[in-house]
Formats: sequence, C-alpha cells, structure tokens
Amino acid sequence: MAGISKAVLLAAGRGTRMRELTNDLPKPMLVVRGRPILQHIIEGMRLAGIKEVLLIVGWRADVVRNFFQDGRQFDVRISYETQVEQDGTGRVVELARTFCGGDPFLLSYGDILIEPSNYHRLASPADDVEAIISVKRGQDVSKGGAVFVNDRFEMTDLREKPQPGEPTSPWYNAGVYMFRPSIFDFTSRLQRSPRGEFELTDAIRDLALSGKKVQALDLAGEWADVRDPEVLAQLNG
Repeated sequence: MAGISKAVLLAAGRGTRMRELTNDLPKPMLVVRGRPILQHIIEGMRLAGIKEVLLIVGWRADVVRNFFQDGRQFDVRISYETQVEQDGTGRVVELARTFCGGDPFLLSYGDILIEPSNYHRLASPADDVEAIISVKRGQDVSKGGAVFVNDRFEMTDLREKPQPGEPTSPWYNAGVYMFRPSIFDFTSRLQRSPRGEFELTDAIRDLALSGKKVQALDLAGEWADVRDPEVLAQLNG
C-alpha cells in the first residue's frame, strides 16, 4: 500500500507541570535544541512522507497558529481544530474524524520527541495491521501505560499507570501511533475513566480486545516525554 500522508498532533494542553514556563506558551511550543518541540515532530514526520498535518490546539492556540500558519514554510499543509473542553485524549481524536476521512494517519502527543527514522517505520504498516503503538523498554510504567504483547509483538492489553501488585509489563507506551479510521468506532463509544476523562488508551485497548491487530513497535534511538522542567533542562543541557 502507499505510505501514510496524514498526521494528527495533540497540542491543546497547557502542561501545568511546566509551571510558569507555560504561562504564555502551550507546552508543545517550548524550545528544545533551538526549535519548538512541535517543529521537531513536524519536520521528522515530513521526512517520512507526511504531507498534511492537523494540529489540535487549545491553550494559547494563537501561539501555535502564528508560528506554523498554513505550514507552507515547513513544506506541509497544516490545518487546525480546537479542543474547547479539556476532557481527555479520547475525545480529542474525535476532532480529527473529518480530516482523516477514510485514510490511515499517524498520531503523536505534542510533547514527545523521538528519533525521526521511527516515523517512517510507523508510516509503513502491513496491510493486516489496524494500529501501531510505539513502545520503549525500561521506562517507569507507573507514570504511563504498560503495554502487554504476545510472541509476535502484537499488543494484547494496555493498562494505564499500573499500581504495585497489579499486572505489569516492561513495555511503556511511548505516545506515537498509527491508526486506521476504525479507531473512531472505539473513541466514539468511550466512557469516562476513573479520573473523569475520555482516554485514548481505553479506545486502543478496546480495539485490540475486539480482535483487530495492534502491532507494537520498539522505538529506536532517543525518546523523550518532555513532561516537566527537569526533562526540558536535560534536553537543552
């Protein structure tokens, strides 16, 4: 099949753990090694054949729009949707339904940095793969999602922030995905999680448990979740 040409980037959150650093900037616009995090992501995806990008904005959306505009200077076409209510990542994906149409797409949280070569691997799924979830080994799964896999490295379960004593896995959800439009069948049916949000990870879990093939992909090279000022300082050190 032809490579994937569309991507959705989630850039609506303020990033409260960044404290005063995000008073005037959305977290994905914080600068790492001379460029905003979002610019690193867009440029890496463009090298993998992505031509159309949907930025889902919210907090200080004007900063994102003013910087990227229609994307021409980055050699991609950029459009925008606004997340009005911060009610979780599952609902955000619903905003991409029209943009994606019947096409597969990459999706990344706007504060995740990966080795750019990985985008090409994500954008080249086998025909029988319904979704790809990127993973990293050796991260603290109590801070994110533990991804369970079988011997073919297909996802069998996904548990958010497992507590001591609960089943766990060495594979950490790295926050970059490939989806076919079938994901919308599952995001549209989401119920609020215990923390009161609609979680994208719940939809991915439901997709896998429905019998669809969700392939796990072990990311090569550097990976960073720019979650707090300490990580930001390390990256810029």
